[in-house]
Amino acid sequence: MITLVILIFVILLLSSTPIAIVIGLTSIAAMSFLTNVPLRVIPQQLFTAVDSSALMAVPLFVLAGQIMTAGKISDRLIKVASNLVSSIRGGMAIAAVLACAFFAAISGSSPATVVAVGSIMIPALMDRGYHKNFSTGLLTTAGSLGIMIPPSIPMIIYALIMNVSVTREFLAGIVPGIVISLLFIAYSYVQARKHNWGSAEPASLREILLSIKRGVWGLLLPVLVLGGIYGGIFTPTEAAAVSVVYALGCELFLYRGLTFAQLPKILREAALLSAVLLFIVANASCLSWFLASQQVPNKVALYIGEVVTSRWMFLLLVNLLFLFLGTLMDIVSAMIILCPIFFPMLQKFEIDLVHFGIIMIVNIEIGFLSPPFGLNLFVASGITKRSVIDVARSVLPFLIIMLLVLLLITYLPFISLSLPDLLMK
Repeated sequence: MITLVILIFVILLLSSTPIAIVIGLTSIAAMSFLTNVPLRVIPQQLFTAVDSSALMAVPLFVLAGQIMTAGKISDRLIKVASNLVSSIRGGMAIAAVLACAFFAAISGSSPATVVAVGSIMIPALMDRGYHKNFSTGLLTTAGSLGIMIPPSIPMIIYALIMNVSVTREFLAGIVPGIVISLLFIAYSYVQARKHNWGSAEPASLREILLSIKRGVWGLLLPVLVLGGIYGGIFTPTEAAAVSVVYALGCELFLYRGLTFAQLPKILREAALLSAVLLFIVANASCLSWFLASQQVPNKVALYIGEVVTSRWMFLLLVNLLFLFLGTLMDIVSAMIILCPIFFPMLQKFEIDLVHFGIIMIVNIEIGFLSPPFGLNLFVASGITKRSVIDVARSVLPFLIIMLLVLLLITYLPFISLSLPDLLMK
Protein backbone atom coordinates (compact mmCIF):
# COMPACT_ATOMS: atom_id res chain seq x y z
CA MET A 1 0.00 0.00 0.00
CA ILE A 2 2.88 2.37 0.74
CA THR A 3 4.19 1.68 -2.77
CA LEU A 4 0.76 2.55 -4.20
CA VAL A 5 0.65 5.88 -2.35
CA ILE A 6 4.16 6.77 -3.53
CA LEU A 7 3.20 5.76 -7.09
CA ILE A 8 0.13 8.02 -6.96
CA PHE A 9 2.30 10.93 -5.81
CA VAL A 10 4.91 10.38 -8.56
CA ILE A 11 2.33 9.96 -11.35
CA LEU A 12 0.46 13.11 -10.33
CA LEU A 13 3.71 15.07 -10.03
CA LEU A 14 4.94 13.98 -13.46
CA SER A 15 1.56 14.71 -15.05
CA SER A 16 1.95 18.45 -14.30
CA THR A 17 -0.95 18.39 -11.85
CA PRO A 18 -0.89 21.51 -9.61
CA ILE A 19 1.26 20.76 -6.59
CA ALA A 20 -1.51 21.56 -4.07
CA ILE A 21 -3.76 18.95 -5.74
CA VAL A 22 -0.89 16.44 -5.81
CA ILE A 23 -0.30 16.84 -2.08
CA GLY A 24 -4.02 16.83 -1.25
CA LEU A 25 -4.75 13.64 -3.22
CA THR A 26 -1.67 11.98 -1.74
CA SER A 27 -2.96 12.80 1.75
CA ILE A 28 -6.36 11.29 0.93
CA ALA A 29 -4.74 8.16 -0.55
CA ALA A 30 -2.42 7.75 2.43
CA MET A 31 -5.21 8.09 4.98
CA SER A 32 -7.48 5.75 2.99
CA PHE A 33 -4.98 2.95 2.36
CA LEU A 34 -2.55 3.15 5.27
CA THR A 35 -4.67 4.07 8.31
CA ASN A 36 -8.13 3.87 9.78
CA VAL A 37 -8.31 7.64 10.20
CA PRO A 38 -11.74 8.87 9.02
CA LEU A 39 -11.61 11.12 5.98
CA ARG A 40 -13.52 13.85 7.82
CA VAL A 41 -10.20 14.62 9.51
CA ILE A 42 -8.89 16.04 6.21
CA PRO A 43 -11.19 19.10 6.02
CA GLN A 44 -10.61 19.67 9.73
CA GLN A 45 -6.85 19.74 9.18
CA LEU A 46 -7.19 21.94 6.09
CA PHE A 47 -9.10 24.49 8.14
CA THR A 48 -6.78 24.25 11.13
CA ALA A 49 -3.74 24.85 8.91
CA VAL A 50 -4.95 28.27 7.79
CA ASP A 51 -6.79 29.24 10.99
CA SER A 52 -3.99 31.47 12.24
CA SER A 53 -3.77 35.20 12.84
CA ALA A 54 -0.08 35.12 11.85
CA LEU A 55 -1.00 33.61 8.48
CA MET A 56 -3.33 36.55 7.82
CA ALA A 57 -0.19 38.53 7.03
CA VAL A 58 0.30 36.50 3.84
CA PRO A 59 -2.70 37.80 1.81
CA LEU A 60 -2.12 41.30 3.19
CA PHE A 61 1.52 41.40 2.06
CA VAL A 62 0.45 39.91 -1.28
CA LEU A 63 -2.09 42.73 -1.67
CA ALA A 64 0.48 45.38 -0.72
CA GLY A 65 2.87 43.93 -3.29
CA GLN A 66 0.19 43.98 -6.00
CA ILE A 67 -0.66 47.61 -5.21
CA MET A 68 2.96 48.72 -5.43
CA THR A 69 3.60 46.67 -8.57
CA ALA A 70 0.67 48.32 -10.35
CA GLY A 71 1.49 51.82 -9.07
CA LYS A 72 4.46 54.19 -9.16
CA ILE A 73 6.28 53.38 -5.92
CA SER A 74 8.64 51.00 -7.72
CA ASP A 75 9.39 53.69 -10.35
CA ARG A 76 10.35 56.19 -7.65
CA LEU A 77 12.54 53.67 -5.82
CA ILE A 78 14.34 52.76 -9.04
CA LYS A 79 14.99 56.44 -9.79
CA VAL A 80 16.49 57.00 -6.34
CA ALA A 81 18.73 53.93 -6.66
CA SER A 82 19.85 54.90 -10.17
CA ASN A 83 20.84 58.43 -9.18
CA LEU A 84 22.73 57.30 -6.08
CA VAL A 85 25.13 55.05 -8.02
CA SER A 86 25.12 56.76 -11.42
CA SER A 87 28.76 57.85 -11.07
CA ILE A 88 30.03 54.24 -10.89
CA ARG A 89 30.86 52.05 -13.87
CA GLY A 90 28.00 49.57 -14.08
CA GLY A 91 25.87 51.91 -12.01
CA MET A 92 22.64 50.90 -13.77
CA ALA A 93 23.18 47.23 -12.86
CA ILE A 94 24.05 48.18 -9.28
CA ALA A 95 20.93 50.34 -9.18
CA ALA A 96 18.88 47.32 -10.29
CA VAL A 97 20.14 45.32 -7.30
CA LEU A 98 19.49 48.22 -4.91
CA ALA A 99 16.00 48.68 -6.34
CA CYS A 100 15.26 44.99 -5.78
CA ALA A 101 16.50 45.32 -2.19
CA PHE A 102 14.34 48.41 -1.62
CA PHE A 103 11.26 46.76 -3.09
CA ALA A 104 11.95 43.53 -1.19
CA ALA A 105 11.75 45.51 2.05
CA ILE A 106 8.14 46.44 1.31
CA SER A 107 6.68 43.57 -0.74
CA GLY A 108 7.57 40.23 0.90
CA SER A 109 7.36 38.48 -2.47
CA SER A 110 10.00 37.36 -4.94
CA PRO A 111 7.79 37.27 -8.07
CA ALA A 112 6.37 40.71 -7.24
CA THR A 113 9.91 42.09 -7.00
CA VAL A 114 10.85 40.59 -10.37
CA VAL A 115 7.74 42.09 -12.00
CA ALA A 116 7.96 45.52 -10.39
CA VAL A 117 11.68 46.09 -10.90
CA GLY A 118 12.47 43.75 -13.78
CA SER A 119 9.82 45.11 -16.14
CA ILE A 120 11.51 48.52 -15.90
CA MET A 121 15.18 47.67 -15.41
CA ILE A 122 15.69 44.83 -17.90
CA PRO A 123 14.83 47.04 -20.93
CA ALA A 124 16.76 49.95 -19.36
CA LEU A 125 19.89 47.83 -18.92
CA MET A 126 19.71 46.55 -22.48
CA ASP A 127 19.28 50.12 -23.78
CA ARG A 128 22.53 51.01 -21.95
CA GLY A 129 24.40 48.24 -23.76
CA TYR A 130 24.24 45.44 -21.19
CA HIS A 131 23.92 41.95 -22.67
CA LYS A 132 20.37 40.60 -22.60
CA ASN A 133 21.44 37.44 -20.75
CA PHE A 134 23.17 39.44 -18.03
CA SER A 135 20.22 41.85 -17.71
CA THR A 136 17.66 39.05 -17.52
CA GLY A 137 19.74 36.88 -15.19
CA LEU A 138 20.53 39.73 -12.81
CA LEU A 139 16.92 40.86 -12.34
CA THR A 140 15.51 37.34 -12.21
CA THR A 141 17.97 36.40 -9.48
CA ALA A 142 18.04 39.70 -7.57
CA GLY A 143 14.26 39.47 -7.42
CA SER A 144 14.73 36.57 -5.02
CA LEU A 145 15.73 39.18 -2.42
CA GLY A 146 11.98 39.66 -2.10
CA ILE A 147 11.79 36.67 0.24
CA MET A 148 15.10 37.16 2.06
CA ILE A 149 14.88 40.81 3.07
CA PRO A 150 11.92 41.12 5.45
CA PRO A 151 8.99 41.19 5.37
CA SER A 152 8.93 37.76 3.74
CA ILE A 153 5.93 35.53 3.07
CA PRO A 154 7.91 32.23 3.22
CA MET A 155 9.46 33.36 6.52
CA ILE A 156 5.98 33.83 7.97
CA ILE A 157 4.98 30.34 6.82
CA TYR A 158 8.17 28.78 8.22
CA ALA A 159 7.79 30.57 11.56
CA LEU A 160 4.22 29.30 11.79
CA ILE A 161 4.97 25.63 11.08
CA MET A 162 8.10 25.56 13.27
CA ASN A 163 6.66 27.70 16.08
CA VAL A 164 9.37 30.37 16.11
CA SER A 165 9.10 34.13 16.44
CA VAL A 166 8.24 35.83 13.15
CA THR A 167 10.03 38.99 14.30
CA ARG A 168 13.20 37.06 15.14
CA GLU A 169 13.05 35.29 11.77
CA PHE A 170 12.65 38.65 10.02
CA LEU A 171 15.69 40.04 11.84
CA ALA A 172 17.72 36.98 10.86
CA GLY A 173 17.09 37.70 7.18
CA ILE A 174 18.52 41.23 7.12
CA VAL A 175 22.27 40.49 7.17
CA PRO A 176 22.02 37.58 4.67
CA GLY A 177 19.96 39.85 2.41
CA ILE A 178 22.71 42.49 2.57
CA VAL A 179 25.38 39.84 1.86
CA ILE A 180 23.50 38.61 -1.22
CA SER A 181 23.01 42.18 -2.44
CA LEU A 182 26.71 42.99 -2.04
CA LEU A 183 27.76 39.85 -3.92
CA PHE A 184 25.42 40.71 -6.80
CA ILE A 185 26.72 44.28 -6.82
CA ALA A 186 30.35 43.09 -6.88
CA TYR A 187 29.65 40.67 -9.72
CA SER A 188 27.80 43.37 -11.68
CA TYR A 189 30.67 45.82 -11.22
CA VAL A 190 33.27 43.28 -12.38
CA GLN A 191 31.21 42.30 -15.44
CA ALA A 192 30.53 45.93 -16.36
CA ARG A 193 34.24 46.79 -16.27
CA LYS A 194 35.20 43.60 -18.10
CA HIS A 195 32.76 44.14 -20.98
CA ASN A 196 32.73 47.95 -20.89
CA TRP A 197 29.02 48.07 -20.13
CA GLY A 198 27.17 51.05 -18.72
CA SER A 199 29.42 54.09 -18.81
CA ALA A 200 29.33 56.28 -15.70
CA GLU A 201 26.88 59.18 -16.05
CA PRO A 202 26.96 61.02 -12.72
CA ALA A 203 23.71 62.58 -11.58
CA SER A 204 23.93 66.06 -10.15
CA LEU A 205 23.31 66.66 -6.47
CA ARG A 206 20.08 68.41 -7.43
CA GLU A 207 18.87 65.34 -9.36
CA ILE A 208 19.73 63.06 -6.46
CA LEU A 209 17.91 65.24 -3.92
CA LEU A 210 14.93 65.65 -6.24
CA SER A 211 14.58 61.89 -6.75
CA ILE A 212 14.79 61.33 -2.98
CA LYS A 213 12.14 64.01 -2.43
CA ARG A 214 9.83 62.40 -4.98
CA GLY A 215 10.45 58.91 -3.64
CA VAL A 216 10.46 59.71 0.07
CA TRP A 217 7.01 58.23 0.74
CA GLY A 218 8.05 54.93 -0.81
CA LEU A 219 11.34 54.97 1.08
CA LEU A 220 9.50 55.52 4.36
CA LEU A 221 7.32 52.42 3.94
CA PRO A 222 9.97 49.84 4.98
CA VAL A 223 10.96 52.13 7.85
CA LEU A 224 7.35 52.25 9.01
CA VAL A 225 6.63 48.53 8.58
CA LEU A 226 9.90 47.03 9.82
CA GLY A 227 10.48 49.71 12.44
CA GLY A 228 6.97 49.09 13.75
CA ILE A 229 7.58 45.34 13.97
CA TYR A 230 11.02 45.54 15.59
CA GLY A 231 9.94 48.37 17.87
CA GLY A 232 7.08 46.28 19.21
CA ILE A 233 4.44 48.68 17.87
CA PHE A 234 2.93 46.22 15.37
CA THR A 235 2.67 42.49 15.07
CA PRO A 236 3.70 41.24 11.61
CA THR A 237 0.03 40.86 10.69
CA GLU A 238 -0.78 44.39 11.80
CA ALA A 239 2.28 45.65 9.91
CA ALA A 240 0.98 43.93 6.77
CA ALA A 241 -2.35 45.72 7.16
CA VAL A 242 -0.54 49.04 7.69
CA SER A 243 1.51 48.46 4.53
CA VAL A 244 -1.69 47.95 2.51
CA VAL A 245 -3.28 51.16 3.81
CA TYR A 246 -0.03 53.13 3.40
CA ALA A 247 0.58 51.84 -0.14
CA LEU A 248 -3.01 52.62 -1.14
CA GLY A 249 -2.74 56.12 0.28
CA CYS A 250 0.53 56.78 -1.55
CA GLU A 251 -0.66 55.44 -4.89
CA LEU A 252 -4.16 56.95 -4.86
CA PHE A 253 -3.55 60.38 -3.34
CA LEU A 254 0.18 61.24 -3.35
CA TYR A 255 1.73 59.64 -6.44
CA ARG A 256 -1.61 59.18 -8.22
CA GLY A 257 -0.23 56.03 -9.78
CA LEU A 258 -3.56 54.24 -9.38
CA THR A 259 -7.22 55.04 -9.83
CA PHE A 260 -10.16 53.59 -7.95
CA ALA A 261 -11.21 51.88 -11.19
CA GLN A 262 -8.05 49.73 -11.05
CA LEU A 263 -8.67 48.45 -7.52
CA PRO A 264 -11.10 45.61 -8.40
CA LYS A 265 -8.51 44.07 -10.75
CA ILE A 266 -5.74 44.44 -8.14
CA LEU A 267 -7.93 42.89 -5.44
CA ARG A 268 -8.88 40.02 -7.75
CA GLU A 269 -5.24 39.27 -8.64
CA ALA A 270 -4.20 39.44 -4.97
CA ALA A 271 -7.08 37.15 -3.98
CA LEU A 272 -6.16 34.56 -6.62
CA LEU A 273 -2.47 34.55 -5.66
CA SER A 274 -3.30 34.39 -1.94
CA ALA A 275 -5.74 31.52 -2.53
CA VAL A 276 -3.06 29.54 -4.35
CA LEU A 277 -0.52 30.12 -1.56
CA LEU A 278 -2.94 29.27 1.25
CA PHE A 279 -4.28 26.20 -0.58
CA ILE A 280 -0.71 24.92 -0.87
CA VAL A 281 -0.10 25.65 2.83
CA ALA A 282 -3.32 23.88 3.84
CA ASN A 283 -2.69 20.72 1.79
CA ALA A 284 1.00 20.52 2.70
CA SER A 285 0.16 20.99 6.39
CA CYS A 286 -2.44 18.21 6.12
CA LEU A 287 0.15 15.80 4.72
CA SER A 288 2.64 16.93 7.36
CA TRP A 289 0.05 16.19 10.08
CA PHE A 290 -0.51 12.71 8.66
CA LEU A 291 3.23 12.00 8.62
CA ALA A 292 3.54 13.19 12.22
CA SER A 293 0.58 11.02 13.30
CA GLN A 294 2.38 7.99 11.86
CA GLN A 295 5.58 8.82 13.81
CA VAL A 296 7.47 9.42 10.56
CA PRO A 297 9.65 12.24 12.01
CA ASN A 298 10.83 10.00 14.84
CA LYS A 299 11.49 7.08 12.49
CA VAL A 300 13.42 9.32 10.12
CA ALA A 301 15.38 10.76 13.05
CA LEU A 302 16.33 7.27 14.23
CA TYR A 303 17.45 6.25 10.75
CA ILE A 304 19.41 9.44 10.07
CA GLY A 305 20.92 9.27 13.55
CA GLU A 306 22.47 5.92 12.66
CA VAL A 307 23.93 7.22 9.41
CA VAL A 308 24.75 10.88 10.11
CA THR A 309 26.90 11.68 13.12
CA SER A 310 27.57 15.41 12.71
CA ARG A 311 25.48 18.53 12.25
CA TRP A 312 27.63 19.57 9.29
CA MET A 313 26.85 16.39 7.38
CA PHE A 314 23.16 16.64 8.31
CA LEU A 315 22.92 20.21 6.99
CA LEU A 316 24.76 19.20 3.81
CA LEU A 317 22.28 16.37 3.20
CA VAL A 318 19.32 18.69 3.86
CA ASN A 319 20.65 21.22 1.35
CA LEU A 320 21.28 18.54 -1.28
CA LEU A 321 17.75 17.21 -0.75
CA PHE A 322 16.16 20.63 -1.16
CA LEU A 323 18.30 21.47 -4.19
CA PHE A 324 17.06 18.22 -5.75
CA LEU A 325 13.43 18.80 -4.78
CA GLY A 326 13.59 22.33 -6.19
CA THR A 327 13.85 20.77 -9.65
CA LEU A 328 10.85 18.48 -9.07
CA MET A 329 8.19 20.39 -7.13
CA ASP A 330 7.20 23.64 -5.50
CA ILE A 331 9.92 24.25 -2.95
CA VAL A 332 7.68 26.01 -0.41
CA SER A 333 5.49 22.89 -0.27
CA ALA A 334 8.59 20.78 0.32
CA MET A 335 9.56 23.06 3.21
CA ILE A 336 6.13 22.75 4.85
CA ILE A 337 6.16 18.96 4.57
CA LEU A 338 9.78 18.24 5.49
CA CYS A 339 10.69 20.78 8.17
CA PRO A 340 8.50 19.13 10.85
CA ILE A 341 10.09 15.80 9.89
CA PHE A 342 13.55 17.27 10.45
CA PHE A 343 12.58 18.77 13.82
CA PRO A 344 13.90 15.89 15.99
CA MET A 345 17.24 16.01 14.16
CA LEU A 346 17.46 19.78 14.61
CA GLN A 347 17.04 19.24 18.33
CA LYS A 348 19.59 16.41 18.40
CA PHE A 349 22.26 18.47 16.65
CA GLU A 350 21.29 21.66 18.53
CA ILE A 351 20.66 23.63 15.34
CA ASP A 352 18.95 26.95 15.95
CA LEU A 353 15.49 26.92 14.36
CA VAL A 354 15.79 30.55 13.26
CA HIS A 355 19.11 29.81 11.56
CA PHE A 356 17.61 26.74 9.91
CA GLY A 357 14.77 28.94 8.67
CA ILE A 358 17.21 31.20 6.83
CA ILE A 359 18.84 28.11 5.28
CA MET A 360 15.37 27.16 4.06
CA ILE A 361 14.81 30.63 2.61
CA VAL A 362 18.05 30.45 0.59
CA ASN A 363 16.98 27.03 -0.68
CA ILE A 364 13.62 28.49 -1.67
CA GLU A 365 15.40 31.31 -3.51
CA ILE A 366 17.41 28.74 -5.45
CA GLY A 367 14.25 26.70 -6.04
CA PHE A 368 12.56 29.77 -7.55
CA LEU A 369 15.45 29.87 -10.05
CA SER A 370 15.59 26.14 -10.86
CA PRO A 371 13.86 24.70 -13.94
CA PRO A 372 11.29 23.37 -14.61
CA PHE A 373 9.24 24.72 -11.68
CA GLY A 374 11.20 27.87 -10.79
CA LEU A 375 8.57 30.58 -10.33
CA ASN A 376 10.92 33.48 -11.06
CA LEU A 377 11.86 31.89 -14.39
CA PHE A 378 8.24 31.96 -15.56
CA VAL A 379 7.74 35.52 -14.33
CA ALA A 380 10.88 36.74 -16.10
CA SER A 381 9.87 34.82 -19.23
CA GLY A 382 6.58 36.70 -19.28
CA ILE A 383 8.34 40.06 -18.87
CA THR A 384 11.05 39.51 -21.48
CA LYS A 385 9.03 37.36 -23.94
CA ARG A 386 11.91 34.88 -23.92
CA SER A 387 11.55 31.14 -23.37
CA VAL A 388 11.90 29.72 -19.87
CA ILE A 389 14.94 27.74 -21.09
CA ASP A 390 16.65 30.95 -22.25
CA VAL A 391 15.90 32.63 -18.92
CA ALA A 392 17.21 29.57 -17.05
CA ARG A 393 20.49 29.79 -18.98
CA SER A 394 20.82 33.48 -18.14
CA VAL A 395 20.59 32.86 -14.38
CA LEU A 396 23.31 30.17 -14.26
CA PRO A 397 26.20 32.52 -13.26
CA PHE A 398 24.02 34.00 -10.53
CA LEU A 399 23.00 30.54 -9.32
CA ILE A 400 26.68 29.89 -8.59
CA ILE A 401 26.65 32.99 -6.37
CA MET A 402 23.50 31.73 -4.63
CA LEU A 403 25.12 28.34 -3.98
CA LEU A 404 28.08 30.15 -2.41
CA VAL A 405 25.63 32.09 -0.24
CA LEU A 406 23.96 28.82 0.77
CA LEU A 407 27.29 27.46 1.99
CA LEU A 408 28.06 30.65 3.92
CA ILE A 409 24.63 30.79 5.56
CA THR A 410 24.67 27.08 6.40
CA TYR A 411 28.08 26.88 8.04
CA LEU A 412 28.43 30.41 9.44
CA PRO A 413 25.30 30.75 11.59
CA PHE A 414 26.41 34.10 13.05
CA ILE A 415 25.53 35.71 9.69
CA SER A 416 21.89 34.94 10.41
CA LEU A 417 21.84 35.07 14.19
CA SER A 418 24.01 38.10 15.01
CA LEU A 419 21.23 40.67 14.58
CA PRO A 420 18.40 38.80 16.37
CA ASP A 421 20.79 37.88 19.20
CA LEU A 422 21.85 41.52 19.51
CA LEU A 423 18.36 43.04 19.45
CA MET A 424 16.28 40.27 21.08
CA LYS A 425 18.37 38.96 23.97
